Amino acid sequence: MKKVLAVLVLIVATVGCTRNFNKSTAQNFTLGSVQMKIYRGMEQGAVAEALGSPNIVTKDADGQVAWIYDKIGTEVEYYDRGGGFWLVIVGGGGSNGATRTSQRTLTAVVRFNADSKVENVTYHSSKF
Repeated sequence: MKKVLAVLVLIVATVGCTRNFNKSTAQNFTLGSVQMKIYRGMEQGAVAEALGSPNIVTKDADGQVAWIYDKIGTEVEYYDRGGGFWLVIVGGGGSNGATRTSQRTLTAVVRFNADSKVENVTYHSSKF
């Protein structure tokens, strides 16, 4: 019984840490943060501080550099039709609950001029 309790405590602690990490990562990069923090004339270093490292860096034939931020977030919600708290254990029996999953995407492209300052920002956001 003590071993089972210890395993359950470990699972709950691990899930809690993972959830907090993902939540804070998702909160740092949002459409609002791109719109509020990035402006024309901003230096590359300031963009990196505001948004972090880009996923992709490109340079076109004219020498214009673009940083591409492409983020995807998945949100899973668990509901228990009977009310109260329930824990999903792999290999366990069924439950009377349900799940709802949604995904969000955000792609932001920051283009820099020859002086390494923001020339323009474009973005696309979706939720499904």
